[in-house]
Amino acid sequence: MVRIWIVLGFGGLTLAHDDPSKHEHKHLNMNLNNLKNAFKVRNGEKVSKLNIVEENQVLMEEILASAQGRSEMFDSDIPGYTSKEKEATDANERSKRQVDQEDIRNALCQDKNAGEFFRLVAGPTHCRDVVSCTDAGLQAIRCPPGLAFDLGKQTCEWRRQVTDCNTKSRPKLALPLLNTDEPICERGELACGDGQCLPRTLFCDDKPDCVDGSDENLCDSRNDPNRADECDPDQCRLPECYCSVTGREIPGGLEPESVPQMIVLTFDDAINNNNFEIFQNLLDGRLKNPNGCDIKATFFVSHRYNNYSMAQEMHRRGHEMASHSITHDNEEKYWDNGTRENWEAEIGGARDLLVRWGNIPAEDIYGSRAPLLRLGGNRQFSALERAGFVYDSSMVAPLSNPPFWPYPLAFAAPHRCHGNFQNCPTRSHTVMEMVMNEFDPREEPGDNDEQVAGCAMLDSCSSIRSSDILYNVLTHNFIRHYEQNRAPMGMFLHAAWLKKQPEMLDALQFWLDEVLSTYNDVYLVTMSQVLAWMQSPVDSRDAASFPAWKQKCTLLDTEDTCLVSNNCPLASSVLAGTQRLQTCNSCPAYYPWINDVEGAGY
Repeated sequence: MVRIWIVLGFGGLTLAHDDPSKHEHKHLNMNLNNLKNAFKVRNGEKVSKLNIVEENQVLMEEILASAQGRSEMFDSDIPGYTSKEKEATDANERSKRQVDQEDIRNALCQDKNAGEFFRLVAGPTHCRDVVSCTDAGLQAIRCPPGLAFDLGKQTCEWRRQVTDCNTKSRPKLALPLLNTDEPICERGELACGDGQCLPRTLFCDDKPDCVDGSDENLCDSRNDPNRADECDPDQCRLPECYCSVTGREIPGGLEPESVPQMIVLTFDDAINNNNFEIFQNLLDGRLKNPNGCDIKATFFVSHRYNNYSMAQEMHRRGHEMASHSITHDNEEKYWDNGTRENWEAEIGGARDLLVRWGNIPAEDIYGSRAPLLRLGGNRQFSALERAGFVYDSSMVAPLSNPPFWPYPLAFAAPHRCHGNFQNCPTRSHTVMEMVMNEFDPREEPGDNDEQVAGCAMLDSCSSIRSSDILYNVLTHNFIRHYEQNRAPMGMFLHAAWLKKQPEMLDALQFWLDEVLSTYNDVYLVTMSQVLAWMQSPVDSRDAASFPAWKQKCTLLDTEDTCLVSNNCPLASSVLAGTQRLQTCNSCPAYYPWINDVEGAGY
């Protein structure tokens, strides 16, 4: 059983297939050594780091150019700004010197909160564009088409829901006096924005204690005065502890060529009649790892609409069940602002339901993933820690080469908080993060100066419009992992995508079959099996006999104990209408819900 241990060539592939015409992929007859070479220095000695240009660099130039010399630069293009006013301003402009980028930065950043986004130009025309002040100057983002930036929420929203396009910035927040020339407070205390002194521990604890509220206004991973320490490899060593300063080092110091390439296939949401046939087809025992065992997947299961008999069957076959909440509420704020108690009730409660109605041992449920991948900051991870979870898999790492290995949240995360204004944890938590490395949506490596935006979920890559593209994207990303540091390659999916587009399922199966048949050091394993390897790393030669990867080797190894699957029509004290609960156990009196695992109706 995995335990938490934080501080305590590939040439033209031609495989026999039933119907080759169904699996035509334009890379089949292509020498894929070109992909390998894209991740190597020409002398073949070291892997080079591709320079992925930040989207910000391109946007910043474009936004500044659009604002340069405009009357709207410091006024706006809001409705009601008359032509007379514009003419008068234009006349004045001729007597002003040209505004350059440094002038703009100095003028705009002197009274702005670090990291807060604001507009250079107000009005509906530029409602997608915002910038923020950083140590390096201005950072720019542009919301996708159809969206606009909501200053109040500090996030992109549907255009019709944004009501502050005519506003350049939200009211300035009071900030704590964390760095002063002379000490203001006693040892162990910090100063609020108004000079009030309070214990250091009260800052960034999600409860305003300063009169001006400044103790909760500067709480990112760089400014939280109670933030987690940086990793110290000299003090943290296997097998008791693991950390990596960059997040990219291989556990145990193994050379990449000797590390088995792990692929982690995951599915989110309920298991039921809508997707079980897909799992039956993909995970039917035909695809084998090099050790002779069936490939394995990890399921992040949400409660509503879940068939617990099916979840029990997938666990019997050796797949891993993890928690994905009870309600799977689709309102982002519900998760962003959720209390520690609510997170524990949602995530811990979903685990308890898998135990009670899916007959899955609690000790076999190690991890969780936040619905919508929305993070609840320290509240979420304190709840996971208190509920005894070993790992989380909700944090997204930006597209980078080489990719990141899983890392312990006992130390500071090795990458910036990435995503649509996510609330990442800043403090130390005894939880491993099975980081979601973004997929490179390209079919092959591009130019170093090419602007690339990755995607966390494979089915969210809008560029994957056909089975051929899926095949090529999978191949490109596999080589990206395999030829660099062999960090586990995540394939994060929703089964609904495969059901809606059966050709994608066909391409995925074909690709998996091809890779497993071509490489003798590639394993599809569960997330807890990745952690087991990281705790006790073995090279590719010994991977076939690694004990943690031999458990429930095939779907025939464990006896089926579900004699009858009961389809229970149940009333709910919370939900309208009749709810269905499918379980191998006797039916409860009411539909189980938050704080009512037994279905007693309270």
